[in-house]
Amino acid sequence: MRPWLLLTLSVLSACATVPDVPAPNVAYVWATFDRGGVTASGASGLADPGRGRALTIDDPVRIASISKLVMALGVMRLVEDGQIDLDRDVSDYLGWSLRNPAFPDRPITLRLLLSHRSSLTDNVDYAVPLGTEVRAVAGSPAAFDAAHPPGAYFRYSNLNFPVIASALERVTGERFDRLMARLVLQPLGLDACFNWSTCSDAAIARAVVLRSGGGQPIRDDLGGRPPDCAVNAPEGSSCDLSNYVLGSNGALFSPQGGLRISARDLAVVGRLLLHGGTHQGQRFVSEASIRMLLAPVWTFDGANGEIDSGFYCAYGLASQSLPVRTAGCRDDLFGRGRAVAGHAGDAYGLRSGLWVDPASGTGIAYFSVGNGDDPPRGRSAYRAIEEWLARKLRP
Repeated sequence: MRPWLLLTLSVLSACATVPDVPAPNVAYVWATFDRGGVTASGASGLADPGRGRALTIDDPVRIASISKLVMALGVMRLVEDGQIDLDRDVSDYLGWSLRNPAFPDRPITLRLLLSHRSSLTDNVDYAVPLGTEVRAVAGSPAAFDAAHPPGAYFRYSNLNFPVIASALERVTGERFDRLMARLVLQPLGLDACFNWSTCSDAAIARAVVLRSGGGQPIRDDLGGRPPDCAVNAPEGSSCDLSNYVLGSNGALFSPQGGLRISARDLAVVGRLLLHGGTHQGQRFVSEASIRMLLAPVWTFDGANGEIDSGFYCAYGLASQSLPVRTAGCRDDLFGRGRAVAGHAGDAYGLRSGLWVDPASGTGIAYFSVGNGDDPPRGRSAYRAIEEWLARKLRP
């Protein structure tokens, strides 16, 4: 084959797998880290196109489902404090009976909720608004998988996390956003928050605007000011939380995806995982708790779960493990079988990831915004932009 043709084919192949970054309306940021701190970082594009503000690794974004992993750290602190038990019937904490009507004798526990094996589904709307109780949604037969009992089947469901948040509020007597600030965000020194409620004015001023593939704002076009209402309130209704009953609606502050956090602060969470639960030399949670979070409690065997085209193949307590060498699994994000644990995020045109490689003691935090609902696909179940960013973490 002629040399010029080889070169042309090579260039075409690269273009098929590497996104044109930055593309119009797309912005991205990444930070690699080891146990000592951030080792490298980069950013491109705008955090706020309407105001021409460039994106940096210190700008907080709605990080989507990585929120679940951060929330789970708070759960483990309560477990270690003896306030909750992962294997106790969560109904005892909720104050009402959470049961799959098809399997009324099978209790649902926090462990099953955290690992998406509760038999709850997202066939109902998990964004429960102010004035409605989680019980009205999660207690409906429509919310459940009638074919599989709790503990028998993996099905990723955001609804699990408003249920968990409701239980935590009722046990602790604290509103979810404030509870997470006390248990996780403040002890780790993070200027992060759920639904902007506890972030500093400086963090709010740096908010990353989520936008469509065409560049239209979708979420967090704040203009440097906190939102008028930090919770999901029906249009035209009051946002008054003074009469809110703790434990009635853990969905209000979006535990499943509403954490606003920067890439730099995500790296702090990743370093906590690499350090086995210590932060700046102080014990945050036990090493056993970190192992419990990251170790898969479910692995796809060909029939025991929904894997979303090979995206989910091994899951712990609010954490993914990659990759799995089972037919149908396409979760080798980093390539060449590199084993990592963490979580991905996908919402409102954002793609995000927090991944640690315990074998090398390294990790990466990244996100990209403005990707649209269906960005270019990669060689794996992940999108091309995610694979491109993942390669920033060197072998």
